[in-house]
Amino acid sequence: MLKWLVILAQGLRSALKSRQDLALENFALRQQLAILKHKCPRPRLTNGDRFFWILISRMWSDWQNVIHVVQPSTVVRWHRQGLRYFWRWRSRRRGRPQIDPEIRQLVRRMNKTNPLWGAPRIHGELLKLGFEVSEATVSNYMIRRPGPPSQTWRTFLRNHVSDILHWISSRCRPRRSASCSFSSF
Repeated sequence: MLKWLVILAQGLRSALKSRQDLALENFALRQQLAILKHKCPRPRLTNGDRFFWILISRMWSDWQNVIHVVQPSTVVRWHRQGLRYFWRWRSRRRGRPQIDPEIRQLVRRMNKTNPLWGAPRIHGELLKLGFEVSEATVSNYMIRRPGPPSQTWRTFLRNHVSDILHWISSRCRPRRSASCSFSSF
């Protein structure tokens, strides 16, 4: 008896629905019946089935009350995963092709032989040689060095301390006073 009351209530509810909602509900129920007609105990959903439920969820607001094959959260997860795939495909690396390997080797060789040259200088030299390459491209292909391009003052003084002391001692002439004279420059 209760079963018949439920069927009667659903019939009255569907009589009050709009024609479009009723058609979408029938379409969704038929699709679920097609899935359940498979002979296996737990039918596998295809990508087409997933795509169908994603479309239904986008077009119809009452789709969650009709779905019985999977949970509504699963359909939402499929939709999010599809969006991730779409945006990964959409943001794939495109754009200008890489420059010729010969030019890349030339940039690296110029950078290695002239470590004090920066990207603007190498870019200018390449333009003089007739290569149309942007300065940003040159800086991308330059060899990265971990430290500054030249030695620091502290390193310079440490490396040349003996030469500096020798030069200072050769310039100091002993006189009666203990001071040094630097007049012979």
